[in-house]
Amino acid sequence: QLNDAFRKGDPSVPGQRFVTAGVIHLLNQLDIPAETLIQRVAQVDEFTEHNDPHGEHDFGAIEFHGRQLFWKIDANDHNYNMGSNDPINLSKTRWVLTVMLAEEW
Repeated sequence: QLNDAFRKGDPSVPGQRFVTAGVIHLLNQLDIPAETLIQRVAQVDEFTEHNDPHGEHDFGAIEFHGRQLFWKIDANDHNYNMGSNDPINLSKTRWVLTVMLAEEW
């Protein structure tokens, strides 16, 4: 699945990864690089009908140093202007991973 490939860092699936201001503040407090958190999100493999009812693997929650964080993947057009109209077409789609504090949702 393309969402999993992107989340795990597959370079054939183009996109960008972001962390929110709240996450940046948390990482700075803990003196932890953002890449450590991105790798933690990449390792998520516990998807169930309860937490992923549509089987898209495009959202998840993790605990990170005692804080609840959410991550979300969106499939956008190649200019990042809107959602992709053909999300399985790698030439027309760019993925965006956003990691946020639960309270930023």
